[in-house]
Amino acid sequence: MEKIKVLIADDHRVVREGLAAILKTKDDIHIVGEAQDGMEAVEKVRTLVPDVVLMDVSMPRMGGVEATRQIKREFPHIGVVALTMYDEQQYIFDLVRAGATGYLLKDSES
Repeated sequence: MEKIKVLIADDHRVVREGLAAILKTKDDIHIVGEAQDGMEAVEKVRTLVPDVVLMDVSMPRMGGVEATRQIKREFPHIGVVALTMYDEQQYIFDLVRAGATGYLLKDSES
């Protein structure tokens, strides 16, 4: 069985490392790379061509909404799951309009 290739994009190293540690316990997932901002995420998608990008919404240089828009324009088959602290409808609407497949709330209570 082929593994799902995942790129993690978040400006907080501890979040990237935490997600990677959790996902590495799954036999069917392979972390192909990490990015610390939206611009780096777009660049890494072009070279690594993951199946899925876990994309933080709020990052420096280029935010997750714009990065998602660019990735989906160039690679419509790549799934983008947005990671956000915001549960406001406008953020969610913007993400879906940009092409995000779905979103996960960052919640330290969960």
